[in-house]
Amino acid sequence: MLVARLLFALAWLASLAAGAGDQGLLIVHKGSSALGFYQLDGKLLTAVPIGQHPHEIAFSTDGRYAYITDNGVMRVENEGQGGNTVSIVDLRARKNAGTVSLGEFRRPHGIALEPATGRLLVTTELPDQLLLVDPVKRVIVRKYETKGKASHMVVLSRDGKRAFVCNAKSETVAVIELASGQLRLIKVPGRPESAILSRDGSKLYVANIDADNITIIDTAKEAVIDRIPTGKGGPVRMALTPDERLLVYALMHSGGAEFIDLAARKVVAHFDIGGEPVSMGLSPDGRLAYVALESDDTICVIGVPERKLLRKFKTPPGAGPDPVRFVTLN
Repeated sequence: MLVARLLFALAWLASLAAGAGDQGLLIVHKGSSALGFYQLDGKLLTAVPIGQHPHEIAFSTDGRYAYITDNGVMRVENEGQGGNTVSIVDLRARKNAGTVSLGEFRRPHGIALEPATGRLLVTTELPDQLLLVDPVKRVIVRKYETKGKASHMVVLSRDGKRAFVCNAKSETVAVIELASGQLRLIKVPGRPESAILSRDGSKLYVANIDADNITIIDTAKEAVIDRIPTGKGGPVRMALTPDERLLVYALMHSGGAEFIDLAARKVVAHFDIGGEPVSMGLSPDGRLAYVALESDDTICVIGVPERKLLRKFKTPPGAGPDPVRFVTLN
């Protein structure tokens, strides 16, 4: 499984490096229910309509298709039954290639790819579940209990045997054995919003938006081993630089961004970017971080070596941008 993940990552990075002129950005338009294709300078090329209020994105193993969760509401705090589909976008043709119906499972949010099988792990908030989805056959293969409220982001272990699910409203991270369905809960106070895994899979970093800290979980012991204080305002999404020296994240409620030195386990840079940041996407070389200001229809470009805001660009009015990802434009 680890070999498969490494091969996928190498192939994806090679495709991005095929030509600087071919590199671009994909931005999920949460507000206007579309997937936007952009040049690196921020020029919108086209927007492909998808399901209502899409949230998170994953890619097929060959990089041809994007899979986006159609949550159906703008924020986890909003009431409503939401949507029950995963949209499939053909990145070569730049068109909607269909949907996967999730049936009774509504408000899909987090999504992760199983590189070895090409299947998807999808969290839903109504009811709170983790689903294993075959995007080719467009069926649910298996469902798992998360034993939490507002099952949010999901991360696959490096060996592909476990899934880590952030249960935001019940303040736990669920550890789910995918073969057996066995579940264990790790208490993580402060509304765990998102998580990211170290390259060797030994540590899981969890952003806690209400506790103003990053929790570190030892994945072998399945136990919290440290908490790193952040600035005020709620860390919401993170990125790990390729050398794993820095953790980069946005502070949702204070309009800031920060860098944590993981060796020292402390904040080493803080600066304002404005608005209400909701995402964090890193370029393959780790030099640029892209943050979406959803309510301002704005993307912030942060220089990682410079540790400062370099520029901003606008998305269309009402787009409500969220995740930003790099892609090769054909």
